[in-house]
Amino acid sequence: MAHLALYRAWRPQTFQDMVGQQHIVQTLQNAIREDRLSHAYLFSGPRGTGKTSAAKILSKAVNCERGPAIEPCNECAQCTRITSGSVMDVVEIDAASNRGVEEIRDIRDKVKYAPTEVRRKVYIIDEVHMLTTEAFNALLKTLEEPPGHVMFVLATTEPHKLPPTIISRCQRFEFRRVSLEEQAGLMREICAEEGIVAEDDALKYIARLSDGGMRDALSLLDQISSFTGGQVTLDHAVEATGGLPAEQFGRLASAIRGGDVSAVLREIDDMMRAGKSADKCLEQLMHYFRDLLLAQLAPDAGGSSGRVADPEQLKEMAASFDRGRLFAIIDLLNRYQNEMKYAAHPQTMFEIALLKLCSAKDGASSGPPSSVTPTTEGSSGETARLQMRVAELERKLDAVVKNGVPAAAGGGGPSASLGGSGSSGGRSSFGGGQAAKPVRSRVKLDSFLASQGTPNHGQALSKWPQILQRVKEERVTVHAWLVDGEPVAYADDTMLVAFRNTIHRETTEKPANKSMIEGVISSILGHPSTLATVMQKEWQEAVAGAAGNAGGEAAAGEELRLVHEDGGESSREPWIDEAVRMFGEQLVEIKD
Repeated sequence: MAHLALYRAWRPQTFQDMVGQQHIVQTLQNAIREDRLSHAYLFSGPRGTGKTSAAKILSKAVNCERGPAIEPCNECAQCTRITSGSVMDVVEIDAASNRGVEEIRDIRDKVKYAPTEVRRKVYIIDEVHMLTTEAFNALLKTLEEPPGHVMFVLATTEPHKLPPTIISRCQRFEFRRVSLEEQAGLMREICAEEGIVAEDDALKYIARLSDGGMRDALSLLDQISSFTGGQVTLDHAVEATGGLPAEQFGRLASAIRGGDVSAVLREIDDMMRAGKSADKCLEQLMHYFRDLLLAQLAPDAGGSSGRVADPEQLKEMAASFDRGRLFAIIDLLNRYQNEMKYAAHPQTMFEIALLKLCSAKDGASSGPPSSVTPTTEGSSGETARLQMRVAELERKLDAVVKNGVPAAAGGGGPSASLGGSGSSGGRSSFGGGQAAKPVRSRVKLDSFLASQGTPNHGQALSKWPQILQRVKEERVTVHAWLVDGEPVAYADDTMLVAFRNTIHRETTEKPANKSMIEGVISSILGHPSTLATVMQKEWQEAVAGAAGNAGGEAAAGEELRLVHEDGGESSREPWIDEAVRMFGEQLVEIKD
């Protein structure tokens, strides 16, 4: 037999050929032996694990001339014809291309007629999750009360997309991924039968790439053996599948560990000249560092490690990396892999990711993983963040001493945000010990207005693009909210950002988001800094008011405020307050 189309030649023809699915095979054989077959089965699991093959074997077992038997003979006329697909009572339907209600109605109309050639009609619907809602509704009644001579076998890789009403009317079997050892063992037998000379390392490499799918493994083996003329070595397997050799991973990891930018760029250049894709290289590199991490955390994991390299070759390299740094490297590579999907120049993103790993070689903690925050900011960024938090707590304490009430979330000075919440618990104690709603926060803008034109003001605002880029690298979702804002002033180590949209401003003001942004600002500016926010319209009114009252005391005492729901006095009409209470401030616009 020529070693071409190995999967078609070695496709399972009996239940005993089903590799790695012994629990399903035993259940189905017992049901056939005891004549307790269900009218509908649902086979779900990853691709290439034998769902459709099991459905055809089941259809042969129940219709075999020598059966029903726990194994089809594959010799009688019925078995051979079902294998070739020439029995009109055993119908295989691809739901991806026949997903409409008309096809299902046609099945519903035909199931009531008895089979003409075999014992039982069998409908195999592959990729059943692709059916439309109307088609599922048409199939539902047939599954609920089918004739006794009909059996349905539904196969899918995404069972969560099926309606619960369909799933509840089927016996469900979960096909699992085939283990690396089982795949390598079967491929070894096939190579012996087909006259293919294959190295064990090459077979294990193919099994790792197939991700538990026997069909994919045999297809890769067929491809590589055709490429090499029947001589399958590890180098041939890596070259034929477009992968990277383990030695190249080792060189890249060594260069990253030592911060050798020139070596990293040379390796990237070699990959690109060899025709490798940047996104695939980054994905495989991330799996390599994952293997290094597993070599540290679970050296005896066996088959669960070594996706792109032999686990034995990983131990020495893993010992030279700090555990915290491995977490940080995997986190950064995963982040750049997500961004690479939308990048116009993936190779540039790949280069930036590796160069950033080189520049952050001292940034990871040496403590246990639980104490590690995956970040590339380094120890200097952590120090700046801690100094910023200390300064914020000092401002809150000053506000308590001066005002006798809890300071707002942003502090009592100019760093407090307009419309910020109350104390950390969101409650203040007033008469009777009742928990009042957040107090109204007032912020004096004179220091921000006076800072216009000063050197510190201009230097701080000029670094806003760098701040945005760093925030995007840290957390792209926060960047999406922050980009709506525009820096308008910098005073007393506080950057004031004016927003056009209230929702964007409120999301930015959330403690976790604000803390991260303040850490970035402190790192870029080189000293602890805080963030304050204001609506753009209010800032423009403040600037206009300051210009109109230049030289007067009114400008010096200019205050802006945003009124929250509270129990205090309000200068608005009662019906306005009622509208705000009913619909929320975001939906109420007040016009004179």
